[in-house]
Amino acid sequence: MSTPVPQALIDAANAYETLFVPALFRQWAPIVADAARIKSGDRVLDVACGTGVLTREAAARTGQSGRVAGLDPHAGMLAVARGVSPAIDWQEGTAEALPFPDRSFDAVVCQFGIMFFPDRDKAIREMLRVMVPGGRCAVAVWDAIENVPAFAALVALLDRIAGKTAGDALRAPFALGDGLTLTQLFHGAGAASVNLVTRRGTGRFPSTREFVRAELRGWLPVMGVALPEPEIERILTEAESILSSYVSADGRLAFDISAHRVTCSASS
Repeated sequence: MSTPVPQALIDAANAYETLFVPALFRQWAPIVADAARIKSGDRVLDVACGTGVLTREAAARTGQSGRVAGLDPHAGMLAVARGVSPAIDWQEGTAEALPFPDRSFDAVVCQFGIMFFPDRDKAIREMLRVMVPGGRCAVAVWDAIENVPAFAALVALLDRIAGKTAGDALRAPFALGDGLTLTQLFHGAGAASVNLVTRRGTGRFPSTREFVRAELRGWLPVMGVALPEPEIERILTEAESILSSYVSADGRLAFDISAHRVTCSASS
């Protein structure tokens, strides 16, 4: 009998799917799927799949003759993913110990997850292990935060008002933004044909307040940082001015955000 997923985890995952996926993540799913050359009949694994935006893209490309699995350690994310696409094989687990036999997949993908793996080298080695010889791997990682001025401005605001611990929680997704460090990580894990391309996208939120509220009340608690309400309100108020240059006449917020796309293959 499966253990019931706490409603708080499901609520957080629903918020991720309804706000962060369309605002930040959906645009990268076709890019990563293209990079992995996913085609009809392929067996594909999406590591750190979250609520499954990339997994669903892969499933649409493999068709009924393929097999797609999505793996994530977060039970709430998987509960939402199953609700959206029950036919996909969703599994709870970690990247460092993939619950699949050797040479199980033609392609392995990972979108904005590798930055958070406790042991990145082991995770990449596991991804290579479950790929067939010559199999394709494609990973997306956010660029350095200094190349994403809107996030850099918000981090600076957090440093000033809430302290460095809060600022560091928002820096965390950009931890692998240095391209050389990133490619060396894959080379060191034994990947072949490592290639990095940087692509530019756009973050789009209904308003500045929605963007900042999502980060403060959604993302920071995930990273173990809970700010007091007066501090949150002060940050929300000051962010309106700091991020005003990214706001359109209708009040919507849009800003450039770039990501590295790494491709590699498993050694023959």
